[in-house]
Amino acid sequence: MKERTGILLCLLASFLWGMAFVAQSSVTGVMGALSFNGIRSLIGFVVLLPMVIRILKSHKGDKKYYRSLVIATLACGAPLFIATNLQQWGIEYTTAGKAAFITALYTLIVPILSVLLKKRVTLRNWICVGIGLVGAFLLSINGDSGIGYGDMLVLICSFFFALQIVLIDVLAKDLDGIELSAFQFLLCGVLGCTVGFATEPISWEIVRQTLVPILYAGIFSCGIAYTLQTVCLKYVNATKATLALSMESAWGAIGGAVLLGEMLSIKELFGCLLLFSAVIVSQLPEKMKKSAESTK
Repeated sequence: MKERTGILLCLLASFLWGMAFVAQSSVTGVMGALSFNGIRSLIGFVVLLPMVIRILKSHKGDKKYYRSLVIATLACGAPLFIATNLQQWGIEYTTAGKAAFITALYTLIVPILSVLLKKRVTLRNWICVGIGLVGAFLLSINGDSGIGYGDMLVLICSFFFALQIVLIDVLAKDLDGIELSAFQFLLCGVLGCTVGFATEPISWEIVRQTLVPILYAGIFSCGIAYTLQTVCLKYVNATKATLALSMESAWGAIGGAVLLGEMLSIKELFGCLLLFSAVIVSQLPEKMKKSAESTK
């Protein structure tokens, strides 16, 4: 695969993820967050299952690998479960476009969490975090009423998405990405359906009304988009891939405006610009260290 093709596929993945915010927004008020995310996650697991079976066969009898897979699934799947449901609850009280941009803050929160792991965080990253928070504030503030309830839920969800990414970086270095993703979907699906079906209204009529968004979120957002990301990262420079994937927030805003009629004010548009700029700049490669520094 040529790098140009890989970048185009990364853009396709970002588009699929961005449009998922529209799908999520369309089910609010009809199906509960836990039930929706539970069903979509199980669908995502089924989509990835054929690849997972092949990968598991390649590790047959490797107890150490399976133990690492179980630990990583539980540790990384728990914050993913919390994040996706906080995001869905938040979308009930805010717009798909705003939720997409605020969720993108996870790329700025990751450096903060990395400090706890004693990893180096550059001054530029700290500046980007500050700009991103200002952008999120402008995007979320509602006149004299302060930051909206839904925006706050989505902001918290971005923290848990960041936590999941950091945990994956720590625990999953020797694991297959598609396999780990699939089992995280399975964990989120089982938890979501178990708790959701017990606490939220659910019926075949509700499922019928929300079938299209559920199938989209499960097949395209969970299954296809993640697979595209994993495959493309083998052929595309990581920085270029991340820049392309960060377009998710822009696609979410565009989809909300075109498909749901959500319009942003000048202040909110400026907040989007600041947040998107911070996300992009935070992902740019660092300058090469001087040879003298690298030998210290």
